[in-house]
Amino acid sequence: MLVESPPQTSAEPPKSAASRGRSTTRAAGLLAAVALLALVVVASIAVGAKPIPLDQVWHGLFHATGSDTDVVVRDVRVPRTLLGLLVGAGLGLAGVVMQALTRNPLADPGLLGVNAGASAAVVSSVTFFGVTSIRGYVWFAFLGAAVVAVVVYALGGTRGATPVRLALAGTAVTYALYGYVNSVQLLDSAALDKMRFWTAGSLAVADMDIVRQIAPFIAAGVLIALALARPLNAVALGDDTARALGARLTRTRVLAMAAVTLLCGAATAACGPIVFIGLMVPHIVRSITGPDLRWVMPYAAVLSPVLLLGADVIGRIVARPGELQAGIVTALIGGPVFIHLVRRRRMAQL
Repeated sequence: MLVESPPQTSAEPPKSAASRGRSTTRAAGLLAAVALLALVVVASIAVGAKPIPLDQVWHGLFHATGSDTDVVVRDVRVPRTLLGLLVGAGLGLAGVVMQALTRNPLADPGLLGVNAGASAAVVSSVTFFGVTSIRGYVWFAFLGAAVVAVVVYALGGTRGATPVRLALAGTAVTYALYGYVNSVQLLDSAALDKMRFWTAGSLAVADMDIVRQIAPFIAAGVLIALALARPLNAVALGDDTARALGARLTRTRVLAMAAVTLLCGAATAACGPIVFIGLMVPHIVRSITGPDLRWVMPYAAVLSPVLLLGADVIGRIVARPGELQAGIVTALIGGPVFIHLVRRRRMAQL
């Protein structure tokens, strides 16, 4: 005699269905972010001191005949837009990595002294080597950022690198270097003039040479950062938990610092220190995706260029026929937005 068994129940299928639903929602949100980025890219090419209709933008991109409009589109706005894409993605990912590495939601790419190192190298190149063009001091800036990142890790990791030691070492080196920068600027008016524009943070210096110079470094930094998503997820839970999960802490921290140096160093070298993007965008993204870095990083890589290019377009519109530097606009936008995020009753956690 056969007895019909009761239906088997399990809590796992509902959980899997919920997980699939969250993944689908996140994927759809990422596609929407990509579509928004595409619109901002079009606006960046079409909008400026001289508005250009979309049909002329298309003509300048694919059927150029050498007209003034074609030159503006191909030689001015396209490089500027490409630089904004690279720099925005670099700063956004660097911010995500820094906040996960230090387990500090207020960390930004400048916490390791990268911006200060780049600034010190630029002012030194102007004062002591007579460098006058962006193409010349972009390499000094990147070298300064890289050297300072190594120094910070050496100071903060002599007895085992920890988030607190790295943050303290970065803060100390940053203040020391900015003291040096201010001293040189007071003694050298040429350095002061050059640094005044560079420190404002602008995409106006863009050309294809600069894009080609920084693209390999940004690409390498992006690949390293994305590869670190899982280990950094473990590190964000604390050292003991990360070790229990099999994360190799020293290797992860060294690679994370290398990624921040490549991303933020190249971005800062090309455009100057642009604030708030690496600090604000990760918070916005985590409020959408949650703390999983496997989703936070792609979202940040897409939404950070949206913010930077959007700020650049706004700067061109509000100050016609001149323009307001993108770094100034991001600061004006970022301050109130970040205050709103901080005052929210429930803030997305790391």
